[in-house]
Amino acid sequence: MPQKAWSAKRERQYAHIKEGLLEQGRPLPLAEEIAARVVNKERAQHGESVEASASSLNDMSAGRRGGLRSHQGPGGRTVMQLRNEARQRGVVGRSRMNKAQLEAALRR
Repeated sequence: MPQKAWSAKRERQYAHIKEGLLEQGRPLPLAEEIAARVVNKERAQHGESVEASASSLNDMSAGRRGGLRSHQGPGGRTVMQLRNEARQRGVVGRSRMNKAQLEAALRR
């Protein structure tokens, strides 16, 4: 999944993240997707990408987030990500829902 726009540093970062996820037992397609997302978010936060979403720019970096959550296991998607998906699916009352309620509404 490496892209032509990525620098050599970002290529190494992608490979390192992907290898770590594979060692944790994640399937190859998921490891590639997560690694690509992390690298693209880092690129956006450092001004290396042409277009960047607001959530990529305003959210904390992947390294910081991973450091904060490293002893809690995979926490799933953030509330912001769940709300965005709920908005796209047209879930009514999403702004008043907490994380568990959003996850339940999106499972339906």
